[in-house]
Amino acid sequence: MAVFEQSDGGFVATELARGPWDPNAQHGGAPAALLARAFERTEPEGELLLARVTYEFIRPVPLGRLDVHAEVVRPGRRVQLLEGSISGSDGVELVRARALRVHRASVGEALAPAAGAPAAGAPAGPDTGHRNDYQGVGPMFATHAMEIRFIDGGFQSLGPATAWFRLRVPLVEGEQTSSLERLAAAADFGNGISSILPWDGSHLFINPDLTVYLERPPSAEWICLEAHTRIAGDGIGVCESVLYDERGRVGRATQALLVSRSRK
Repeated sequence: MAVFEQSDGGFVATELARGPWDPNAQHGGAPAALLARAFERTEPEGELLLARVTYEFIRPVPLGRLDVHAEVVRPGRRVQLLEGSISGSDGVELVRARALRVHRASVGEALAPAAGAPAAGAPAGPDTGHRNDYQGVGPMFATHAMEIRFIDGGFQSLGPATAWFRLRVPLVEGEQTSSLERLAAAADFGNGISSILPWDGSHLFINPDLTVYLERPPSAEWICLEAHTRIAGDGIGVCESVLYDERGRVGRATQALLVSRSRK
């Protein structure tokens, strides 16, 4: 089974895409990865690399039929701007995304490694981590689609956390999942693993957006997040995650959080 199945030019989200807030809605990592797939299929020219993707989760993304669209809206040899969206079976837009491609850096040996940058070594590997402690009910993205190994913290431990993520199943049925798709699927977990509010149903801390910056293309099966959430008492919540693959640092992800008391 895969997270998505292809159907008549679109996709059907299976129960493996299910998120934690609504049994009929997807985890943000599932549509984020699906749009990353769409962006990859708008082939760049020459030496352009994906530098940034920003997602806006306009409405909850349901399980079931979805249509995905992506295009280059500002072509160029040095910079490209892309736009993409996911719509439901009724044509209503659910997720909107913009991506930026820039020309590969050309500095020779002047920045090898990057001047002044900290060591790019990744945290301890996934084999040293402890298993996912999330108490989900039924098939879900966080428990059945994704394998999670915690190096520090956990879903049930409040505060910063570090964890490795690997998709157990294909993103799209019959396809090999790319490293970029894997990274997009994992990047949306930052607020979940580093929450400073408990997973006891008393509060919601949903991210209506996700921005991923890439320093280089990911190149491995496992993706690691070092995540830290802050919530201002009279403001909003923000989660920041440093992203790694097994070669070292890859980039950074940020999420704004809608924090409220649960109505349950």
